[in-house]
Amino acid sequence: MMLSTIPSYVSLAFVLTTFATWVLFYSVLKNATTNNVKSGYIMSCLTAWLIIQAVLSLNQFFSTNTNAVPPRFLVLILPPLLFIASLFITKKGRAFMDGLPLLQLTYLNTVRIPVEVVLYWLYLNKAVPELMTFAGRNFDILAGISAPLLAYLGLRKQKLSKKVLLWWNIAALALLLNIVIHAVLSAPFAFQRLAFDQPNIGVLYFPFVWLPAFIVPVVLFGHLVSIRQLTR
Repeated sequence: MMLSTIPSYVSLAFVLTTFATWVLFYSVLKNATTNNVKSGYIMSCLTAWLIIQAVLSLNQFFSTNTNAVPPRFLVLILPPLLFIASLFITKKGRAFMDGLPLLQLTYLNTVRIPVEVVLYWLYLNKAVPELMTFAGRNFDILAGISAPLLAYLGLRKQKLSKKVLLWWNIAALALLLNIVIHAVLSAPFAFQRLAFDQPNIGVLYFPFVWLPAFIVPVVLFGHLVSIRQLTR
């Protein structure tokens, strides 16, 4: 099911943003320095994951019974988080991450710009609270705007030190965690603590479920890999 109150251009913009994230992450895999990266297989799995979440959301799996314990929302976020954790605790996973290119991982953050625009549109249509937008407590767009500059100056031209790149990734990761925490606490779950007048319901519907299920984990993964590489 889709939110009938959301204009079609908002949904279309987010679908295109998701596709852009898919393409940028594919570029990350294609430019990996390790020979055992099966980019086609990985992207096929991610595509299947997107389809599964689309089917579930279109059948109102997430938008009904929001007081369930544990919340059904975990189906969106837990599998990607567990997969990322598995990469860090296995030797092959760490070797895979160490071969990913910092340049493309940094450019990947540009998707945060259209994401923030879509969130603002969702706020205007009463699907998310203001605090989840750049008009409220969400400053994540700064990471998206600065990412191309950091990638160009720091990695292409090598005019910035690794320390600068490291602190940028840490700051951008903090911005990501800030909006994630606010989004979770604003959602209409049993543990909701914020935005009772206009809760975060948008991400429970298609296509916006792809934000917590795909875009956020990919961006999170990019920062964790970048921080790992820059601290080694």
